Amino acid sequence: MLDAGIKEQLKAYMDKLQQPIELVAAYDDGEKSQELKQLLEELEPMSDKISLRTEEATDVRRPSFAINRIGTDIGVRFAGIPMGHEFTSLVLALLQVGGHPSKAAQEVIEQVQELDGSFEFETYFSLSCQNCPDVVQALNLMSVLNPNIKHTAIDGALFQDEVEQREVMAVPSVYLNGESWGQGRMTMEEIVARLDTKSDEKEAEKINQKDTFEVLVVGGGPAGASAAIYASRKGIATGIAAERFGGQVADTMGIENLISVPYTEGPKLVGAMEQHVKEYDVDIMNMQRAEKLIPAAKPGMPHEIRLANGGSLKARTLVLSTGARWRQIGVPGEEEYRNKGVAYCPHCDGPLFKGKRVAVIGGGNSGVEAAIDLAGIVGHVTLIEFGAEMRADDVLQKKLRSLKNVEIITSGQTTEITGENGKVSGLNYKDRTSGEEHHVALEGVFVQIGLVPNTEWLKGDIELSQHGEIVVNDRNETSIPGVFAAGDATTVPFKQIVISMGEGSKAALSAFDFLIRNSVEDDEEQAA
Repeated sequence: MLDAGIKEQLKAYMDKLQQPIELVAAYDDGEKSQELKQLLEELEPMSDKISLRTEEATDVRRPSFAINRIGTDIGVRFAGIPMGHEFTSLVLALLQVGGHPSKAAQEVIEQVQELDGSFEFETYFSLSCQNCPDVVQALNLMSVLNPNIKHTAIDGALFQDEVEQREVMAVPSVYLNGESWGQGRMTMEEIVARLDTKSDEKEAEKINQKDTFEVLVVGGGPAGASAAIYASRKGIATGIAAERFGGQVADTMGIENLISVPYTEGPKLVGAMEQHVKEYDVDIMNMQRAEKLIPAAKPGMPHEIRLANGGSLKARTLVLSTGARWRQIGVPGEEEYRNKGVAYCPHCDGPLFKGKRVAVIGGGNSGVEAAIDLAGIVGHVTLIEFGAEMRADDVLQKKLRSLKNVEIITSGQTTEITGENGKVSGLNYKDRTSGEEHHVALEGVFVQIGLVPNTEWLKGDIELSQHGEIVVNDRNETSIPGVFAAGDATTVPFKQIVISMGEGSKAALSAFDFLIRNSVEDDEEQAA
């Protein structure tokens, strides 16, 4: 099950166990149970603190296993075999149940420990989902920190009956005490904030006590991270307020065009960016959504950013790097059936549509790549492109056309997503050449038509383009003196990670130049 190299690494990790743990396995007669049995039997001899036994209870999922701290109520359960993206979740669960301390912030740990009530979480994941481990690992750790919290991570591909019964059509999908509770990537801070009803109030109070920053970066993607690093390296008071550190990159699977890094994945790159920012004296304020910009009365005086939780931050200069999100088609049925057949991440949700019929909307690189990936999982893929030709690279188009279970429709305008019994049943499209209306019966629709900037909160306060992008010049200056912008939220063409990183550093250097020049002017005014 595990190769020699991984076994050697795991054995080194298992030396860190401080408390004895017990693996309690529940098998059936299937092939996957045999795979799980082999995995657990390879784990047991890696430490004298690990023991293995078979589950006697009949009311548990099979194949599954629990990791329990002996003599306590602390433990987690995996229903399935946590390999692929979830292998790290398995390793962390073994270590944390075994008493190895977490690297989570102490204040978050204390917040989890203080949660009062009974919380029974279940998370449906897929092994190809890059966002699922964040949720699985967060809830596993919470169940270790607080005995009132229980968590079971479930591989949706192995428990199709449950997936169908609960109509799980997107991962990660979280249930709390038997009821649907959340979907999509969530950090432990976000989960705790939802459970702790007073978290916004407490966070706003802390935010309001902060001193004025010299540079405040709004947004935590590649542009925001590079801006924060470049500003802090100048020795000036720097803060970064982000709704979600990493932004859109956290939802990206394979990254092959980041210069000097032949291949990486979004979550891994986000972790590296955050670690790099933490190397400097940057005040990182995560889960902070900006709602209003109050420009300074005159250059050199502080601007104000008002946050959704009621807090307010002030800074002499700002770098706006709020990024972008998936663009929606904007047709009837899209919002109604979101996560009920309408999806935006083929890597995450594709396995839930195994053997079924799906459509991909969009013929650019992202759409064609999605169709190629899905063709290896689902029964049939219909790609619908609005234009007369697909816009993807030739090599991708050639690959797509070679697949037998793919149909390509060009000059097709999606007009409606239809549904039955609360989930997608098909879509309607119009042939833009003939004007004829068509219906395609299917179970899933993957939308891949580009991005829209996260700038609605800036309307009326700063100059935006007709597409909602922040208008910037070659120095990343906006229409407001002392306010700079970078990344996918701006008018800079070619939305790429490497470009956003460069633009973020430019914006920070421009902000520093602004501070120098205005501080000199202020000194001259005072001398006069």
